[in-house]
Amino acid sequence: MGTHQNVVEKMAQIPKPNGTMRALVFHGPNQISLERVPIPKPGVGEAVIRITLTTICGTDVHILKGEYKVRPGLVIGHEPVGVIHELGEGVTGYREGERVLVGAITPCGQCSDCLSGRWSQCGGPIGGWKFGNTIHGAQAEYLLVPHAQANLAKIPDELTDEQVILLADIASTGISAAESAELKIGDTAAVFAQGPIGLCATAGARLKGASLIIGVESDPARAAMAKRMGADVVLNFKECDVVAEIRRLTDGRGVDVAIEALGTQETFESALRSLKAGGTLSSLGVYSGKLSVPIEPFAAGLGDHKIVTTLCPGGKERMRRLMAMVLHKRLDLTPLLTHHFKLDQITEAYELFASRLQGVLKVAIRP
Repeated sequence: MGTHQNVVEKMAQIPKPNGTMRALVFHGPNQISLERVPIPKPGVGEAVIRITLTTICGTDVHILKGEYKVRPGLVIGHEPVGVIHELGEGVTGYREGERVLVGAITPCGQCSDCLSGRWSQCGGPIGGWKFGNTIHGAQAEYLLVPHAQANLAKIPDELTDEQVILLADIASTGISAAESAELKIGDTAAVFAQGPIGLCATAGARLKGASLIIGVESDPARAAMAKRMGADVVLNFKECDVVAEIRRLTDGRGVDVAIEALGTQETFESALRSLKAGGTLSSLGVYSGKLSVPIEPFAAGLGDHKIVTTLCPGGKERMRRLMAMVLHKRLDLTPLLTHHFKLDQITEAYELFASRLQGVLKVAIRP
């Protein structure tokens, strides 16, 4: 505990840099480059943090491929851990040098959506997601945080950057799948695809009290990690009829909750077919192209099914709660950080992550 406090005090004494910083800039589909850009200055209600750890998300890969549109010239990335570098006017209760986690979703806390509890939709559809979407993101040395009072979550001294970095997005998103589905103690659940988001969804189903968790994954390393995160059974869709096997494992009924964590028509349909009557399909995948609902497993719309979508809630209270889960050893996601890179190596990290080489799950990027 004392060690982290000493680090904070030393960081507060670091001279403030002038001029520019390194940042990963998106210029168009399959066009990214590490460049020098101006260090941001905080306005009223804002803060600038110095990034100490970040990572790459599957959504960043969708952006890189042009499957999710953002403007050219944008610094991308939305999973930041850092140290407060400068506070704007009106931000109280914080000081420079404090370690903070900032969620991928940065709600204002004041609009009608926020006040109605729809943090991720702050200001309008998908409005809570700003970093690397509508404003400059976290794959850089410094980051401007909007609505800082609502979004700077202080990191307990006992926790390392590595222990909390995945809470910013994938843990919050994955766990929210079970929350949105209103999964109850004793429910059965199937999680389709055990990539980083799916693994966190598996962990979330376990935390919510599912009695049986069925993972669906063909990659042996990811299947093994799924069991580590809480899956009781992992089915390889290349080796069996997954829907039939899920029916068999649930005595013919189907699962109470099916979580789709990949974003393809095939996995969406399989998740729908695996549901019991009255079950809930919780969709996490980022879809590109057309998505259609097959009539037969949807029971022509008469099966009392629910289909819910989720963009993870944000704000400092969400991050505090997730960090409390880590602090009290209910959740450990550090095994998902399989590779480490410096910021100078980030384009190499993208190639590895996007190609799923070397058993990669998540990459840690340290400026």
